[in-house]
Amino acid sequence: MRRTAPLLVLCLTAAGLTACSSADTRPPPAPAGITAQAGSATSVHVMWQAAAPADGVTNYQVFQAGRLVRELPADRTMVDVTDLAPQTAYVFTVRARDAAGNTSGPSASAAATTPAAKAEDHQAPTAPARTTGRADGPRAATLSWAAASDDTGVTAYDVYQGGIRIHTAGPGESATTLTGLQPDTVYTFTVRARDGADNSSPDGPAVEVTTPPSAGQGPGTAPTGFTATASPGAVTLTWTAPDTGRPTAEYELHVNAKPVTVIQFGAGAVPPSGAAGVEYRLTVTEPAGTPWTLKLRARLPDGNWGAFSAERSIVLAP
Repeated sequence: MRRTAPLLVLCLTAAGLTACSSADTRPPPAPAGITAQAGSATSVHVMWQAAAPADGVTNYQVFQAGRLVRELPADRTMVDVTDLAPQTAYVFTVRARDAAGNTSGPSASAAATTPAAKAEDHQAPTAPARTTGRADGPRAATLSWAAASDDTGVTAYDVYQGGIRIHTAGPGESATTLTGLQPDTVYTFTVRARDGADNSSPDGPAVEVTTPPSAGQGPGTAPTGFTATASPGAVTLTWTAPDTGRPTAEYELHVNAKPVTVIQFGAGAVPPSGAAGVEYRLTVTEPAGTPWTLKLRARLPDGNWGAFSAERSIVLAP
């Protein structure tokens, strides 16, 4: 835990009464794992590792040569810095800021040099012809791809997950390690090639990677304690949300091995006061005596679906 240093105490005295409040004055740690990769002749992709939840970080500041160029919320740990000059070396650092306004020291520096600009280049690279992946434990995966070609040369490879770019690798790289994943989760990755004019190829072949369940390295992603109870015209579901570090607001319910609905907070899913449990009442129109098997999974903070809960079997009530 970070908040163990002495706190500044502010006291106000009025009418013989003294009221004191503690102010957080300890800055979060500097971001770690910063990298910079030129994506085109005029842009550089900067990435860093997310802060631990206990650090209380609310946003990040990206600096180029000591000048603030981007400010991002805490759930963003990468950014494309644009409007740069071709064939120019750039150095970037990142600072973290918490809710009290405390700002960390600068991260380590990351340098990148933009390539030369190519005039009137509108031809995109070919898509990487092959993509493979494997899990490296519950929270990491290694991805590899075949080289792409371009008339002016590939300058970067972009890794996408769920249609969102999550990583950028250099033109000479054909593999990378992705970290910060969730245990017991299916991920689908694709890779695109990019050239110096920012033309992107189509997606290469998609590859699925399933991370194994965690073994003492953090909680799993499956809802626990799942129950299903039939009553006339309804089925009541209860479960405990997975511990993903953030509130879980969306679940996908499967009945008889098929997805039937998405359950969202504010649309019937109500967590009991002061508990991690969730209850949902599902209206039923099928005939009494119909057998159902049910299971559900949660939408994780990174947008993926987590692991399924245990499966429950019921018979619809008359």
